[in-house]
Amino acid sequence: MPISADQQQEIDAQRAQSNQTMRATVPGMEAHLYTAHEVLDHGFIRVIDYMGDDAAICQAARVSYGRGTKSVQNDTGLIRYLMRHWHSTPFEMCEIKLHVKLPVFVARQWIRHRTANVNEYSARYSILDREFYIPAPEHINAQSVVNNQGRGQALQGEEAARVLEILKADSTRCYDNYESMISDEGQDGLARELARMNLPANIYTQWYWKVDLHNLFHFLRLRADKHAQYEIRVYADAMCKVVADWVPAAYGAFEDYRLGGAQLSGRALDCVRRMLAGEEVTQENSGMSKGEWREFEGVIGG
Repeated sequence: MPISADQQQEIDAQRAQSNQTMRATVPGMEAHLYTAHEVLDHGFIRVIDYMGDDAAICQAARVSYGRGTKSVQNDTGLIRYLMRHWHSTPFEMCEIKLHVKLPVFVARQWIRHRTANVNEYSARYSILDREFYIPAPEHINAQSVVNNQGRGQALQGEEAARVLEILKADSTRCYDNYESMISDEGQDGLARELARMNLPANIYTQWYWKVDLHNLFHFLRLRADKHAQYEIRVYADAMCKVVADWVPAAYGAFEDYRLGGAQLSGRALDCVRRMLAGEEVTQENSGMSKGEWREFEGVIGG
């Protein structure tokens, strides 16, 4: 399980504390504070702290636009305008700090978003737990035949069982050797910073991750997308639920214009206009490559 009894006791103690404050708070986020939301087989996300709310976005925007804006446009309308026109600075007024437990290979994808502050659990002076991500059978997939970085159909029967057994056996063997190398019983023991190189990429690590809302939305736009790898997408999905309780107006605009919207190239937009005019448009007369056309069909529902 992601949370041990000791960790749950620590979380309960944190949630039992209460502090008076004059800054803006959000009831939905106060309910999330410190609580671990389980992800995958041993992972979780926890809100450690946050700053700002929907009103903070509008406050910053109205400083930029000058006095009088509030009387002609409500907060939700303003936020939707900002999202629709790709304004970023007002959304940077909100920040969130998360405690995340995740497999190392997911962390290496995640860290490519270089717009956050990160502090990761160090295996140089601490010993990593014997916890590995082992996919559920329905997530053991073959290589996609149309996408070099994607998955195809789920493996079945004996082949799926064979792969799962290899994953479990290799994880156990690597950790057994890791423990053996760092042991100081009857030997000096290898330095932890060296022994960690033998651990597999599916072992769990942890970090604190602090990011502003603008860059968080960019992360979620990519990682909550249906084309994102499942193992990072489920973390993004869990974060989406938290953000929806934190800044509901901003998240609603993000869901509409980013997650639920689509961006068309000039060539694709021209094809849409031709279709609306009654012309039959095909990949051959569209001017698009096969890959572009396939993505275009995915957007328009062809």
